Amino acid sequence: MKKIIIGSDHGGFELKNQMISFLRGLGYEVADYGCYSPDAVDYPDIALSVAQDVAVSLETKGIIIDGTGVASAIVANKVMNVRATPCTDEFTAHSSREHNDANILTLGARVINTDLAERIVKTWLETPFGGGRHERRVNKILEIEKRFLKTT
Repeated sequence: MKKIIIGSDHGGFELKNQMISFLRGLGYEVADYGCYSPDAVDYPDIALSVAQDVAVSLETKGIIIDGTGVASAIVANKVMNVRATPCTDEFTAHSSREHNDANILTLGARVINTDLAERIVKTWLETPFGGGRHERRVNKILEIEKRFLKTT
């Protein structure tokens, strides 16, 4: 069984809970990193927590949900070995996995509805990394990380 780490800020709380049910229905083990109520929280705390644990496991993927998906992606991409991407459609979800080997998907609860979120998540999870010319490019990303990011 594959493991998914999921987290959200207050803006993504409701969609996160819906995605947890959806993911479990697909047979995934889901770890919920918060938030646990619609009360305001700071998205960097949740995004960092998810990103740090995804970064240390090649098998684990992450999903972070905030209002637009952009803010959490910015935070998560500060962590070495994370390639987080906000997706608002299935084509972007597919490309982010096939071309970029994205390991964190970020969603915007104020941008997409539940049905679209489910289609994006399913596409993202079912799309394998393409390797080949894409692997060469991802390796360049990893080299840039080594130059500019510190390990903790």
